[in-house]
Amino acid sequence: MSRGTVLELLRGGQGAFLSGEELSRRLGLSRAAVWKAVDALRREGYVIEARTGLGYRLTAAPDAMTEAEIRSFLGRTAVVGRDLRCFEELDSTNIRAKGLGMEGAPDGTVVTADLQTAGRGRMDRSFQSPRGKGVYLTALLRPNLPPERLLPVTAMAGVAVCGAVEELCGVRPGLKWPNDPVLGGKKLCGILTELSLEGETGRVQYLVLGIGVNVGQRLEDFSPEVAEMATSLSIALGRPVSRPALAAAEIRALDRLYADLLAGNLAPYLAAYRRDCVNLGKSVQLISPDGSRETAQALDVDNDFSLVVRTAAGEIRTVRSGEVSVRGMYGYIE
Repeated sequence: MSRGTVLELLRGGQGAFLSGEELSRRLGLSRAAVWKAVDALRREGYVIEARTGLGYRLTAAPDAMTEAEIRSFLGRTAVVGRDLRCFEELDSTNIRAKGLGMEGAPDGTVVTADLQTAGRGRMDRSFQSPRGKGVYLTALLRPNLPPERLLPVTAMAGVAVCGAVEELCGVRPGLKWPNDPVLGGKKLCGILTELSLEGETGRVQYLVLGIGVNVGQRLEDFSPEVAEMATSLSIALGRPVSRPALAAAEIRALDRLYADLLAGNLAPYLAAYRRDCVNLGKSVQLISPDGSRETAQALDVDNDFSLVVRTAAGEIRTVRSGEVSVRGMYGYIE
């Protein structure tokens, strides 16, 4: 506790020195306890300057996916992120969130991990989640809505992620249908939504919304089969991006999304999705679960976030997420 409270006060100093005596008085700790807390913070990667006669000041913080770091950027939210559980390593944030859901964790609980050993994407594909490189988080939601009202959630989450990246980085990703944020023609993020329904009534018990954003990966951090289609913020922007700051921006965006979902306010998300969708007006390949492919022209996104296409035979079809995958003619997008 003393480590956390010392850190909170040093942050509040906004770069000014706080004397050991002042820290000791305000926290009700001995000078020795304050020094031990400062030493512990330094071992965690915080840069704390100490000067005789002046005291201590915080000059730099680690790029750590800890509750203290995420909350330092987060601010107050209505529901999502009020309960924040951060782990160094998990098999999957979705798996842990589902376990918490069954245990009765509150609506809006967010789970993060610095490393996932079994991250997953759509259609049970693996999602590479190396330590210290990405933002891997899942929001546990308990919406009092029928399942059909939840169908747009994944697409809305794509819009929310694009907004979070734009807020922090000043660049807005595009969206490859159905829900992949992309930068420079390559995949930046994976999103996976899972539902638990009560067997007898079909009532929604909980929903977990998992998001994995590539932040600090270099090209060599991706496996050969992934490197051709994946990118990270640091690759695309040519500079580092704070992971806890991005996690906080995502949580705020999900908090707004949840309120809009409950209120049925989907129109802004649909407008943003149509604006950001990189497939529209282009030839795409529709890939069925059995591997068969069909060429089509992407025309529009309908009110259910489904993709409207014209096939080579001239047929207008509506393609829904889960029925097929979509790829560009010559790569992930193009």
